[in-house]
Amino acid sequence: MRLRYYLEGPNAFAEHEILELLLSYSIPRKDTNLLAHRLIARFGSLSGVLSADLEDLKQEEGVGEYTAILLKLVWHISQKAQTPQPRPFLNSLEKAAAYLIDCFAQREGEAVYLLCLSKKGWLRACLCIREGSLSVADLDVTQLVRKALLHKADTVILSHNHPSGLALPSGADYEATERIKTALDAVEIPLQDHIIVADRDYVSLRESGYLK
Repeated sequence: MRLRYYLEGPNAFAEHEILELLLSYSIPRKDTNLLAHRLIARFGSLSGVLSADLEDLKQEEGVGEYTAILLKLVWHISQKAQTPQPRPFLNSLEKAAAYLIDCFAQREGEAVYLLCLSKKGWLRACLCIREGSLSVADLDVTQLVRKALLHKADTVILSHNHPSGLALPSGADYEATERIKTALDAVEIPLQDHIIVADRDYVSLRESGYLK
């Protein structure tokens, strides 16, 4: 069934077959066909099964806590994915820096972010384009420009962190900024800023007078 799903997609499956395949991930090495039929018969449809109360699912023979949670998780993921999320409005240095500080707080090591923005400052994409010990000077500028174009950026903000140091730019940071700015200028996407983050502190190369 997994191979059939891979080759034919979900539209080739009846509701009970989709449920049967899903159940096989929590009940391995057992035939889940009859259980899928019973669940749909009890709750009326595939949607009814996934949206059913957790305790009601666990009352069905063959559905343990692990399987019930899997079914509810699929339902909640689908609902969350369909709910439009508010886009951050990063129309000032303070807002952009606060957003980036939160991004870096979720990472233990060094990283480089590219924020793709609209003309008014709405965030179109937040991309982690590098992780690890390599510096911003080692970025593939061609790939960076492609990502900015792919996400239809009107302007971009580059940012990297100094996890164990000060938020002070190095000579290599200045050189990399100039190289990236030149590449983005060639496709008419302004480099709005390069923000360096260290802990809860930051330095803006535009605010420092380096980017005009």
